Amino acid sequence: MQRVSTVCLCLVFWAVCGVDPAQADEGERWHAPFGGAFSANFTVASDYSFAGVSQTKLGPAFQIGLDYKTAEVSANVPLWLYVSGFGSNIDFPLTGPGIEIDLSGGVKFLAFNRKLSVDLGYIRYLYPGVAADLAYDYGEFSLNVGYDFGVAALTGRVRYSPNSFSNSGNSWNKRALLSVPLPFLHFNENLSFKAYGTLGNIGVEHFLAYGIPSGDYWYWQVGLVTTAYGFDVTVAYTDTSIEPAGCGDTNYCAGRVFVSITKAF
Repeated sequence: MQRVSTVCLCLVFWAVCGVDPAQADEGERWHAPFGGAFSANFTVASDYSFAGVSQTKLGPAFQIGLDYKTAEVSANVPLWLYVSGFGSNIDFPLTGPGIEIDLSGGVKFLAFNRKLSVDLGYIRYLYPGVAADLAYDYGEFSLNVGYDFGVAALTGRVRYSPNSFSNSGNSWNKRALLSVPLPFLHFNENLSFKAYGTLGNIGVEHFLAYGIPSGDYWYWQVGLVTTAYGFDVTVAYTDTSIEPAGCGDTNYCAGRVFVSITKAF
């Protein structure tokens, strides 16, 4: 069950919270060439979970991200390009401790008073130090479409790989994310809260090579994000439809609570 034990990536931020990594329009901090902007973030988490599966044997994760976005085409055309990088420690049963590096890029634009967002990009997952014949490195095309209704924001995401992890052939990763701000939980201007929930499905052509016991599986997550004094603290519950026997007789795919703290710079 290599893939179930080693499924990678994540974000309500980059890592384990359910929001996508290529969100370079958020948290701008530094001016960059060609009128663009850099931003960075660092996350400490009790577990690195992708699609409900632990990437660190239920152990802690330390993650860093760096984004660059170009300037928008114009005030009337909110469209820009972005590139992003992400790194995390991992601990796979077959290969042991290591690192994961994800590189992504794409184009994003907004419409309807910036309430509708469309993000089309490509992500490359790299595992330095892992033997090439394991074929862990792979790439995915990604499409995210979201709409902010004010009382809630809904995002749909589809990712496709022509040859996924461990030469497992075509794969599709479909996920919906609902995020709800909680303005009634107001204590002071330095605290805000939002709840979120995700539901997704991964389907793989050669599922045994991927490491799952059937052609697809479901995953879900619910959580609360607290923004406090420049930090984002997430407490969440995640689970999958994979039984322990289909996850290498481990609890890496089982329901569990995790915590993460993210700081943007």
